[in-house]
Amino acid sequence: MNEANKLLGIKLIHTVIWVFFVFVIFYVLYSGITNTITSFTWIGIGLIIGEGLVLFIFKMFCPLTLMARKYSNSEEANFDIFLPNWLAKNNKVIFTSIFIVGVVLVLMRVMQNA
Repeated sequence: MNEANKLLGIKLIHTVIWVFFVFVIFYVLYSGITNTITSFTWIGIGLIIGEGLVLFIFKMFCPLTLMARKYSNSEEANFDIFLPNWLAKNNKVIFTSIFIVGVVLVLMRVMQNA
């Protein structure tokens, strides 16, 4: 497999994983807004915290980004994922903010219902 195909494969996998985590983040937010907190809400929170730990361990880089770097020397933020450059560049800030709002809402609901 040539380098372009390897980069394409990494971009596809990275994008699918990104979509999954965005879905989880919005599920946590939805749970907090609608007061429908289930075990899936807590699993989602755990998954996102786990993702944050992985990013922390890899110095705020996704391991797939580090793998993709072997096949590209592009300076664009979206060289390793199928996202618009502006979104790839601001991804962590945007979705961390949404996640924090979701977690705060979930915790408020839990304390309210206690």
